[in-house]
Amino acid sequence: MPVLTDRKTQPQYDVIVVGSGAGGGMAALRLALEGVKVLMIEAGRNYDPAKETAMFNTPEMAPLRGERTPARPFGHYDCNIGGWQVAGEPYTNKKGTEGDFWWWRARMLGGRTNHWGRIALRFGEHDFNCASRDGLGVDWPMTYQDLAPWYDKVEMLIGVYGENDGIENAPNSSPGVLLPPPKPRVGELLAKKAGKKIGVPIVAAHRAVLSQPLDAKNLPKKLFPGNAKAQEILSKDMALRAACFWATNCVRGCSIRANFQSTTVLLPAALATGNLDIITDAMVREVIIGPDGRATGVHYIDKVTRRDAVAKARVVILAASSCETTRILLNSKGKDSGGTANSSGEVGRNLMDSVGTGLTAHIPAMEDLPPYNEDGAGGLHVYSPWWKVRDHAALGFPRGYHIEMGGGRQMPSVNSLSILNTTAPGVYGSKLKEEARRYYGASFGFSGRGEMVPNKDCYCELDPKVVDQWGIPVLRFNWKWSDHEIKQAEHMQQTFAELLTAMGGKANPLSGRDAIKKPGEIIHEVGTARMGAKAGSSVTNQYCQTWDVKNLFLMDGAVLPSNPDKNPTLTILALAWRSCEYLMDAMKRGDV
Repeated sequence: MPVLTDRKTQPQYDVIVVGSGAGGGMAALRLALEGVKVLMIEAGRNYDPAKETAMFNTPEMAPLRGERTPARPFGHYDCNIGGWQVAGEPYTNKKGTEGDFWWWRARMLGGRTNHWGRIALRFGEHDFNCASRDGLGVDWPMTYQDLAPWYDKVEMLIGVYGENDGIENAPNSSPGVLLPPPKPRVGELLAKKAGKKIGVPIVAAHRAVLSQPLDAKNLPKKLFPGNAKAQEILSKDMALRAACFWATNCVRGCSIRANFQSTTVLLPAALATGNLDIITDAMVREVIIGPDGRATGVHYIDKVTRRDAVAKARVVILAASSCETTRILLNSKGKDSGGTANSSGEVGRNLMDSVGTGLTAHIPAMEDLPPYNEDGAGGLHVYSPWWKVRDHAALGFPRGYHIEMGGGRQMPSVNSLSILNTTAPGVYGSKLKEEARRYYGASFGFSGRGEMVPNKDCYCELDPKVVDQWGIPVLRFNWKWSDHEIKQAEHMQQTFAELLTAMGGKANPLSGRDAIKKPGEIIHEVGTARMGAKAGSSVTNQYCQTWDVKNLFLMDGAVLPSNPDKNPTLTILALAWRSCEYLMDAMKRGDV
């Protein structure tokens, strides 16, 4: 991946993009394709998936047989540099807070798009007018219909498999947009059967993985009509992406470019335009605001030389991830009064993460099965969209959750046969081997990802005493789950136990408070600089343009007014594309 290895930038750019993940990568691609000169600044190191992805390595080829360590919290082969703890970059939790917030940072080119499940779900109509439905939180300053065309564009560009099922608040894509989904595997077929028995719909998952090659000849024409150069670049680039051949788990990354990562889908085409420069290992400290109140560039620390540097541009886009973008805003001009773009006082407020919990059981029907239909797209093939959209009054909690699931004969690890501790205690020798073969792959589990309602007790702010190794004030978090989330987690546990029982397993559900994951553990934190219809109660307008600084845009999860039960990446991509269209029109008019 080409970068500015000499650590030098041009004197002036049209646009600076801070961050290289979903929002930053999309912004860079969309602008560069239109001839805009872009500088991307990434806090992490360079990363080349073609050279660094260990797609075919097995556990015995890694330290500790690939098991997790503090530096690799999801295992040695997980495609992430960073994690909940990053050396020299601390954060703090406010004393007296109910639960410590876990803040995930990906310090690599492409950001979190390298490590994620590729679950690509559209927010639904109810998600945009949530407050009007139940009186909690705020409505979005747009409707589903406003964003739907960009969902189509993103799905065609990155490649998403799935089906249109017509389920309320789980929107269909336009005809011909989705790729065919892979077939359910053994455990997923059993889960579907159990779901029918208890009334839980289990349908094809929507994931950003190529189940077949993209139509490189015709898709670019649909996506970029009237732009022959963009069509040429995208056509060549799409032709280089191979369909998935069911090799390894997608969280390893993908050297054949079958799954979506900013580093394999967005940045290569953006670089091919000649309009994008990238500098990695550069930690942005603040947005520089001129005497006229407009952004003139950013101040960053070159992590290689440990020197301060400045980059200048006509427009600044922050897409550093929700909390990192918030930290930059709070550290920018006027920090004593709350930072820049913060006349509303909402920067750092309304912090949300997905509600998460899980439950797994041994399924006797999956014992001793011959190898059958176990290959797959490195993740789930089916899922359950929220099926009780109209039942919240009876349920006793607002909003809902979707269900992810998995099991069967996945790559063995140190913990794969921990079930033998209970199923074959004291057994050894040839009998133990027989028991291992019998029980291997006979477990199945369900995980919930639910919507959290924003509350006044969940926020981040600058710590008044602590700085990182670069001398930049760090974030301090405050967190408290509400009864809404605790009750939702309880419902998840009961539902998972019903499903597992219907599959023939035995499950012991936990209470909601015992089962709910740590705040930040699901890595879906959003909402700290929300968009809105009025400047007094929000940070940006519906096009991610800050109310206070007209040439400063935020294009990551920070702008989300709510955190629906769908993974946020697809929506961040769609919002960034839509916002870039607005930005380019404004630049042509001379408004920014």
